[in-house]
Amino acid sequence: MQIHGLRALDDNYIWLLQHDKTAWVVDPGDATVVLTALENLGLHLHGILITHHHYDHTQGVTDLLDHLGPMPVYGPVNSRFDAIDQPLKEGDRLALEGWILNVLQTPGHTLDHISFVNSQAAFTGDTLFTAGCGRLFEGTAEQMAASLKKLRTLPDDTLVYCGHEYTWANIHFAARAEPDNPDILTRMAQTIANYKQGQPCVPAPMGLEKATNPFLRFDHAPLRQTLLERGAEETDASLFATLRAWKDNLDATGELEPKR
Repeated sequence: MQIHGLRALDDNYIWLLQHDKTAWVVDPGDATVVLTALENLGLHLHGILITHHHYDHTQGVTDLLDHLGPMPVYGPVNSRFDAIDQPLKEGDRLALEGWILNVLQTPGHTLDHISFVNSQAAFTGDTLFTAGCGRLFEGTAEQMAASLKKLRTLPDDTLVYCGHEYTWANIHFAARAEPDNPDILTRMAQTIANYKQGQPCVPAPMGLEKATNPFLRFDHAPLRQTLLERGAEETDASLFATLRAWKDNLDATGELEPKR
């Protein structure tokens, strides 16, 4: 399976999966970008995969169906997005021309969030980002912590295909959270170089995420001790919530964003 990353809106990624001349799209927030890619690559779209209901992941679905005709729309069983006609839950499997994607329920960012994963690729929407994770809009810290721990069981060479390019802010926060982690410092230098050269930082291997993403490391020393010193209690939910609040407060200042 060949995977094309389509940049859309401000910082979204839409993922186009290609097998020969057949394609599927993950989280089409912009139909025009998808239609252009299909035409340029000579592909026929056979299905749409949705990780959660937020508009920047779904607003292109209706236009795609209007332009290309009926096709299955796969998504969370409990989603408020009513264009889904193939509802999926934990443990379901999706076969795309022999390429199998397993469905994991990964709530926290939203209550309906799912991820599509196998040993080679993980389409994590807004649950897991490169060097970060999504904010809590509907779910609880306990749910998000459990979802991230579930995703971190994936093999190290699984590539993370997330829904946004937020790597700069995320890795700069990681360097504050774990200033003595040499892997984070190396990744930050590479991220800075990628941004300067206009190169993407997504996808990234899960092994790199496990080594450098604080939201996959909240219960690991020494970050765990740092969070306890910031007032966290000895639970996954409290450790994660303390870390997420720390990042949210810095996001509000804009100081983690790249200087343009």
